Amino acid sequence: RFQQVQSMMYDLMEWRSQLLSGTLPKDELKELKQKVTSKIDYGNRILELDLIVRDEDGNILDPDKTSVISLFHAHEEATNKITERIKEEMQSKDQPDYASYSRMSSSPTHSLYVFVRNFVCRIGEDAELFMSLYDPQKLTIISENYLVRWGSRGFPKEIDMLNNLKVVFTDLGNKDLSRDKIYLVCQIVRVGRMDLKDSNSKKYTQGLRRPFGVAGN
Repeated sequence: RFQQVQSMMYDLMEWRSQLLSGTLPKDELKELKQKVTSKIDYGNRILELDLIVRDEDGNILDPDKTSVISLFHAHEEATNKITERIKEEMQSKDQPDYASYSRMSSSPTHSLYVFVRNFVCRIGEDAELFMSLYDPQKLTIISENYLVRWGSRGFPKEIDMLNNLKVVFTDLGNKDLSRDKIYLVCQIVRVGRMDLKDSNSKKYTQGLRRPFGVAGN
């Protein structure tokens, strides 16, 4: 059972990375989402958890907006699919799972730990820092953004986060490590007035977000 769940978790981690990459065409994205929900439902079944009833697109059906008959048919169809899947698993149980072994050995996941100690840039107002991993050859961001809100006085907006701004970029595979270059990019957004030179409080508007700069390493 542990090996079954481990194999499913590796699959879900790999598919999650593909979903977050933002590079999949619309049809492939829909197909991958269906694979993810199917894998989750199958895992819930073998772990004896509740079955989640979904529509054709993999979205959870709302019992308040779906008739009892429709819910019954959807539940029956989902149960049949999972039962067939379990039968297939039982038939191939005695055969070595070379595909899973190959995937686990050739595509392990890696992580990058980043500790933000300080941010030095003369802005004069509050700022938002968006940090992400970037592939300069494919001109694309390959991770989620890590947001840090920095105050105009040179400290984090949440002062209790001082010396505790840490993030781990996860789900990096061998494909990511084989890229020619990966940059850690910080995008800076100024939050405040339209014009920094405007000193008349009756003229300027507070809270405007304006691109200020970008840095990479």
